[in-house]
Amino acid sequence: MRQVIVLCTLQILLAVVVRADVQFDRYFTDATIRVDYYHTGTKGEERFSMDRSYREGPWPGSRTRLLDTLNLGEFLVRVYDQATNVLLYSRGFSSMFQEWQTTDEAATGAYRTFEETVRFPFPRRTVQVTIARRDKRMVFHDLFSLTINPDDPTMVNKEKTTTAFPVVPLMSNGPSTEKVDILILGDGYAKDDMEKFRKDAEHFNSVMFSTKPFSKHKKDFNVWTIEVQSDESGIDVPDKNVWKRNALGSQYNTFGSARYVLIADNRRLRDIAASAPYDYLCILVNDTRYGGGGIFNLYATTYTKEQNEGQRWQMDYVYVHEFGHSFAGLGDEYYGSSTAYNDFYPVGIEPWEPNITALLDKKNVKWKDLVTTGTELPTSWGKATYDSLEAERGKLDRLAPDYYTKREPLQKAALEILKTPDVVGKVGAFEGAGYAAKGLYRPSVDCRMFSLSTVDFDPVCSAAIERVVEMYTK
Repeated sequence: MRQVIVLCTLQILLAVVVRADVQFDRYFTDATIRVDYYHTGTKGEERFSMDRSYREGPWPGSRTRLLDTLNLGEFLVRVYDQATNVLLYSRGFSSMFQEWQTTDEAATGAYRTFEETVRFPFPRRTVQVTIARRDKRMVFHDLFSLTINPDDPTMVNKEKTTTAFPVVPLMSNGPSTEKVDILILGDGYAKDDMEKFRKDAEHFNSVMFSTKPFSKHKKDFNVWTIEVQSDESGIDVPDKNVWKRNALGSQYNTFGSARYVLIADNRRLRDIAASAPYDYLCILVNDTRYGGGGIFNLYATTYTKEQNEGQRWQMDYVYVHEFGHSFAGLGDEYYGSSTAYNDFYPVGIEPWEPNITALLDKKNVKWKDLVTTGTELPTSWGKATYDSLEAERGKLDRLAPDYYTKREPLQKAALEILKTPDVVGKVGAFEGAGYAAKGLYRPSVDCRMFSLSTVDFDPVCSAAIERVVEMYTK
């Protein structure tokens, strides 16, 4: 009996140690450390290797919420004090590598290497940094570990961070350590495009904070811009054999998807971004093709030139939608559009994304506290009719000049289904999400993560966003 009591006591003490607030000033200085590394592999195989560490400017994040309690992301970085093994810092994140592993290219056995970064407060003494990844049961396992001595000149580059590009505050609401800091950078903006970048940044920032729930949390954010100047206007469009000397290296056709815009040159991006405080990065690309991208705790990208005047609202949709990915780890709720991914969500496994469920246990759906009273699970919503419209829209060539004309009646009819009175505003489990027409479910019939429209985030997505805001501001 005594052994049981001792064991229980030890478990309680361990829980207290893990959950206790870390004393920031005891373990960290005011600066930021950036750890760059390489992530290499193919489908089913991966390796990590260290590149270099850098001391950057003041730590912009919270000094009281250092341990991640959100359980989001494919990966998890943890920082331990080497002398005591006390967990000092943790954050979930996702990566380009993980997405690439689900592509046809990776399935052939091809290997690729991606540049990645983790950032945390600059330690006062030696720390151990680990990177873990979820297994198929969503349990984290350490895959990479390194020791960083902040006083070792061969390990940490302490050159002062500077950039030739102006850093301009766009929205200021208080100290960075008590706010969420968003940094907006432009890519494909030449010297003569700088005034356009300023107007674009103001416009999209206004759009963001006119969208619920961001609108009611506006005072919890600071927004900065860096006026990055490229040699040429526009970004790379490989399938059109268009190549530009753009500063950040943004390009369309990521993983073979014409509209997917990502940046492979992580070091270049981070070197420029280091001149401003940031928790989250948004990249505005000065190009005309509909497109963008967003990866949790990496960045979001958005196109900013719409040739069809009547479709300019689509840029607003993309900016907020992609930020939903990068900020709160929200999954895509749509399922009709083609993607470069294969088996992105394994059958029979509950996704970690807060707004997608496999509905393996109806009585304990992850958003059960928000389910509308009396709503059946799964929830009927006119899916068959919607799918027939989506099938017709899927036959259209998105890059054709008459695309919008042909799409308009299909789009209008589909949106009408999402406005059916008996489902609007309800939280349930609506089949069709995460690129899958069957087997995955979303919380509401419509949301900024589902339809191509400027609708607000649904209650479940809103709650997820607010949890992240709290992590950075409380």
